[in-house]
Amino acid sequence: MVDHASSSPASAPAPEISSQYLRPVTYKVLPEPLPLRKVLGPSVLLLAGSIGSGEFVLWPYIATQTGLALVWLATIGILTQYFLNMEITRYTLATGETAVTGFTRLWKHWGWLFIIMAVVPWMWPGWATGSSTALTYAFGLSEGMVVPITIITLILIGIVLTVSPVVYQTVEKIQFFLVALILLFMLYMIFGLLSGESWAALLSGFTAEIPDIPSAIGTIPTALLLGAIAFAGAGGVMNLAQSNWVRDKGMGMGAHLPKIVSPITGQETTSASIGYFFPQNSENMNRWKGWWRVADREQFITFFILGLLAIMLFMMLSFTYVGVGSTAQNFDFVRLLGESLNLKVGTWAGPAFWFIGVVVLLSTNLTVVDMIGRIVADIVKTNWLRDSQAWTESRLYLTIVWLMVIFGSVILLAGVNQPLLLLVIASALNGLVMFVYSVLLIKLNRGMLPKAIGLGGVRYAAVIWAVIFYGGFSIYLIINQFGRLF
Repeated sequence: MVDHASSSPASAPAPEISSQYLRPVTYKVLPEPLPLRKVLGPSVLLLAGSIGSGEFVLWPYIATQTGLALVWLATIGILTQYFLNMEITRYTLATGETAVTGFTRLWKHWGWLFIIMAVVPWMWPGWATGSSTALTYAFGLSEGMVVPITIITLILIGIVLTVSPVVYQTVEKIQFFLVALILLFMLYMIFGLLSGESWAALLSGFTAEIPDIPSAIGTIPTALLLGAIAFAGAGGVMNLAQSNWVRDKGMGMGAHLPKIVSPITGQETTSASIGYFFPQNSENMNRWKGWWRVADREQFITFFILGLLAIMLFMMLSFTYVGVGSTAQNFDFVRLLGESLNLKVGTWAGPAFWFIGVVVLLSTNLTVVDMIGRIVADIVKTNWLRDSQAWTESRLYLTIVWLMVIFGSVILLAGVNQPLLLLVIASALNGLVMFVYSVLLIKLNRGMLPKAIGLGGVRYAAVIWAVIFYGGFSIYLIINQFGRLF
């Protein structure tokens, strides 16, 4: 077998990366790896998206229904996502292309299928609605203010993304600030709100309550359970957006590709985001190992460690101050938890919790709008409008962003404004999506990338587990829901 990469000059076509459905990639030198402090960002955005879905809403709600018996399931869920996120990152580090572009190199129809997978589960404005609902709790506003506040929030997000010279940099700065506020509240939970009994209950959930897991699972609606598993972390195509952010951060071969900018304040490029591949000589392979180490460290510390800590802290908070057996429906358990904090801690504790809920859910909604815009724009530009001079990726991105704002506003005005219902719809659908792309990541990173940089060993076993994990729960959901029809 001829090693094309080791001897091929830069700019020559790279036969390792399939060009059956997209233009071939060419060789370029892999840039030198950067230190952690300079690449920190993509996983912060992913953390911002994940805290507002599973960590703040779904898993704490489950804790009020089952106690902490399912904390193991949440831990397994976010650990599985850590491995998936690194495989999503692997392809982008190696080529600069997003993972979805890689999927369309395997089969051309994955493009429009992933547009559906991105838009349908995530178009529901549950996070913005939740943020506005928490705001009404914090300031004693009427329930009728939720919809107008939410619509104003969506419009403001659209404006911020529209006028940003380099969109990624603006989103990163906003999310660093919002995540910093969330981390401060997490520290307050650790040292000010949670007692020794709270930590003992968590330990019991990891040990003594393991036999109770089957019965606890049986008490949770199937769609809610699958949604919580999918959102133990980011969930669905939000994980795939990691590759878009890695590309725009300039990590690995992503440094060679253009970034999304504002057509108003930035300098656009009309080229599609077709990537590059690096010759596999000793210099590039050493650089590859450096990039993999720093990307893995950023993902493990930021997404897995802090994400898991957030899940456990918010579950313990709900368990400690609401208890088990609450009959609160929809988003009412967030109100109930704040009211309990007012009674047991002080009248300022509830508003502080609700305000952090505003921050958490706002950061998630910003991530969601940015993520869908990126994924859809990348797919459309790369597959169907790659030669268009009028439709740049940046213009496609902003078009999708404003369509999201308009659709979310219409949904709210139509009367669908229950945050928990909207989040369960989104999360259950995302569990099915994760099963699909877990299979595709194996084909992409093990079947296309060369063995020296591809998927193997423990990580291969972890992705096989992801296929079984998400596939099993998805089949369970389908059988359960179809069974109700007969």
